[in-house]
Amino acid sequence: MVDQNPYSLAHYQRPEDLQLPGGEKKVLMHSCCAPCAADIMEAMLAADIDLTVFFYNPNIHPQHEYEIRKEENIRFTEKMNIPFVDADYDKDNWFARTKGQEWEPERGERCTTCFDMRFERTALYAHENGFPIITSSLGISRWKDMQQINGCGERAAASYPELKYWTYNWRKKGGAQRMIEISKREEFYQQEYCGCVYSLRDTNRWRKEHGREPIQIGVKFYGRDDF
Repeated sequence: MVDQNPYSLAHYQRPEDLQLPGGEKKVLMHSCCAPCAADIMEAMLAADIDLTVFFYNPNIHPQHEYEIRKEENIRFTEKMNIPFVDADYDKDNWFARTKGQEWEPERGERCTTCFDMRFERTALYAHENGFPIITSSLGISRWKDMQQINGCGERAAASYPELKYWTYNWRKKGGAQRMIEISKREEFYQQEYCGCVYSLRDTNRWRKEHGREPIQIGVKFYGRDDF
């Protein structure tokens, strides 16, 4: 797979312990955004893992923000010659699922509901299209609760006897730092909140309390001198 890919991995040192559960070679990875997913994509290619990226994030608000994050993901997967699955932006279902959880804190029950919804769709696609393993880029971020994410992923995969969720810790051995380095190298869009309307609300409230300007969508990018 790597030999057929025009994207150069000469700069990447392959993680020695990177292998899929059960000796499998094929995985469907739920991607939340390009900055979180890029290092994971590079690592999998370096390890000769057959990767497909699945983009299903109906939580992202507003739609303009959603489209920017999706296009950045597409840009990098095309550069690396990795298959990309663009799932529906069914935000109405997301709002219905999270109804009553509008004031839950970050890492609270609303996040569990959100992860469940996204992983359930990922698991369904994997089941219908012959993927034995699913995983996600969500856990690489230090802002996320990895145990919470893994629990949701394992619960979704358990719906199908042939499917497993891969709980690899992408933060270890400098993964989180490489995430930033790659984002600067690729000049990825720099999102400034988790993604949902409630995260945007709470982040802007914090900014106001600390004398900072509200978030401007679509203007900030890693590695550019403007910021």
